[in-house]
Amino acid sequence: MRGLRGDSGTAHPPRGQAGIQLPGTGGSAADDAALDEVDAVLRKARDVLDREHDAVQEAAAEVGLWSPLAEETPFGGTVIPGQAVHREPDTVSENEELFETTPDNPTASADERSRALAHRQAGDRMRFVGAATRRIARGLDLDEIVLGLCRATVPTFSDAILVYLRDPLPVGDERPVRPFVLRLRRSDRLPVTDGEGEELLLVPDFESVPMAEPCEVRAGSALFEVLRGVRPVLGDSAAARAALTELLGPDQPVPGGQRAILAPLRGRRLVIGAAVFLRSPERGAFEPNDLLVAAQLATHTALSVDKALLDGQGAYIADELQRIMLPDSLPQLTGVRLASRYLPAAETARVGGDWYDALPLPGGRVALVVGDVMGHSMTSAAIMGQLRTTAQTLAGLDLSPPEVLRRLDAQAHRLGENRMATCLYAVYDPVSQRIRASSAGHPPPILLHLDGRTEVITVPLGPPIGVSVSDVPYYTAVEFDAPTDSTLLLYTDGLVESRLRDMGTGVERLRARLASAAQLTGPDHAPPLQALCDDVLDMLGPGDRDDDIVLLAARFDGIAPADSAYWFLERGEAAPGRARRLARRALERWGLEELSDTVVLLISEVVTNAVRYAERPVTLRLLRTDVLRCEVGDDSPVMPQLRWIRETSEEGRGLYVVEALSNRWGVEPLAGGKQVWFEVELPHAARREQ
Repeated sequence: MRGLRGDSGTAHPPRGQAGIQLPGTGGSAADDAALDEVDAVLRKARDVLDREHDAVQEAAAEVGLWSPLAEETPFGGTVIPGQAVHREPDTVSENEELFETTPDNPTASADERSRALAHRQAGDRMRFVGAATRRIARGLDLDEIVLGLCRATVPTFSDAILVYLRDPLPVGDERPVRPFVLRLRRSDRLPVTDGEGEELLLVPDFESVPMAEPCEVRAGSALFEVLRGVRPVLGDSAAARAALTELLGPDQPVPGGQRAILAPLRGRRLVIGAAVFLRSPERGAFEPNDLLVAAQLATHTALSVDKALLDGQGAYIADELQRIMLPDSLPQLTGVRLASRYLPAAETARVGGDWYDALPLPGGRVALVVGDVMGHSMTSAAIMGQLRTTAQTLAGLDLSPPEVLRRLDAQAHRLGENRMATCLYAVYDPVSQRIRASSAGHPPPILLHLDGRTEVITVPLGPPIGVSVSDVPYYTAVEFDAPTDSTLLLYTDGLVESRLRDMGTGVERLRARLASAAQLTGPDHAPPLQALCDDVLDMLGPGDRDDDIVLLAARFDGIAPADSAYWFLERGEAAPGRARRLARRALERWGLEELSDTVVLLISEVVTNAVRYAERPVTLRLLRTDVLRCEVGDDSPVMPQLRWIRETSEEGRGLYVVEALSNRWGVEPLAGGKQVWFEVELPHAARREQ
């Protein structure tokens, strides 16, 4: 500014005058004041720019993209992007006011241009690593993670990549299987051609048989030492070339110089594989800084693979735990046909606590059970298994549906807190063709009649299992008819309720679906049971898989009154004789005279044993279905069992006779005693009539 004031009247105006209109051309006091004001404004502007530049340099230095110029340049001063670099007064030459510029100025020095290029390359590497690791992290399973690594690196970082993984892969803290074997998991490459258009073999032919063969890593070998070192290595060293030759095979070409990087993949505890990055001769070789990039990619890939293996193992264990707790197959029961479906929830929450069961009860009855444990986790699956086992045990005691739910609730409280579940327990009697059901907060069953009508059964709702506030939770039962060829559908809430609709809407939608399925077969034929289950599940849309789904369908055939006979026998010595006479008459009425001798003998043995220990009248029932079933009940809790007897013993031989002459036999506890039953096959002619 002093120069401006001193030379304001010369023929050569100072530099910058065209940009700032100076007030006047003389040396008046007013002009001096104006120049001083402009000088002060410029000083403030320079101070602001200096502070901003210092802040930018400090931020760049923190991430390693800049080093202080004071340590690298022979001059002192302040660098402002896009502005000239001013020397301090003691270093300015006589005829020079401006001498160098920053990299934004085309006249920058070669050193500064080199530093700027290095900074830009470092920034490019950081941005590439960030984008590549995000691509790798998006993978949910092993194949997606490896694919993400290949797609992220080819062609941005390398022209080809080979990814080898341990076979088998250790999961978590498992001890690795010996020997240490690597197998090619995936490869990717760019087609590289020479000047004549012929494709060059940049990487080994990974589709050939040798590349598909596993590579055994022997202790002490070059490959073993490189993998143990964990750090990526360039392919120009002798150790790296020997390791690549061992990994790829002696007959496969290895790019020369620094055109290959071998990067070990180390998980949380073990080396789980290796990645080979390759570049073509037409592309610049790898630099030492590229080893840091390869290390980042290898680390993120290995940790992602480790996590995917752990997550997959957890999901597999939980899924298998749940499935193994569900019945492998449904029993073949008299008077009822069964079909079931289990559908896990969406992939993010597929493990749940839904279960179902069909349990044979004394008297040819069947218990139908459907339950749903709250939550989606391995804990839910474990609780489901405990409650299902408890329900099976309680059903074997021949308890009423309300009593089963009450004791199931008590067991849930004994298992711990937050053991909440809903449950529907129904008992079907094929002789009376009626059902008695109780509900613990469960969705209502739907009865599909033969003519296509649908009926939502109103079952009084009790509290869910595990949440009752009193010692005696309130559960009641409802009874309703189950006509021949009607179908009862039991299900969990995942079938009728989702984020897109409430339960009431879902139940009505299910009713409409059942009615439309029945119309396809007409009013005289019930729809096939398996096809009906599939048709019900087909109504689910993309947003209807928030919860797992259980479906249990029961088609009722019943037992006609003409095919059953029931008597009470008074206690006394005459009871076995009367039982023999009644049984012989029933067999004659059914045309089964050829079974009379065997059946009468077995009935005599069982009734004699029952009368001996009973205090009340004994019951006798014959059922004719695909087999002839005989049931003898008494009020004694003592269970008969086979036991060793002496040759001279006069007692204890009755059950051996039953064991020898019947096809099946057993003992079932009743609420007020027990029931001994046996079954005998029908003659071929009688089976054809059935």
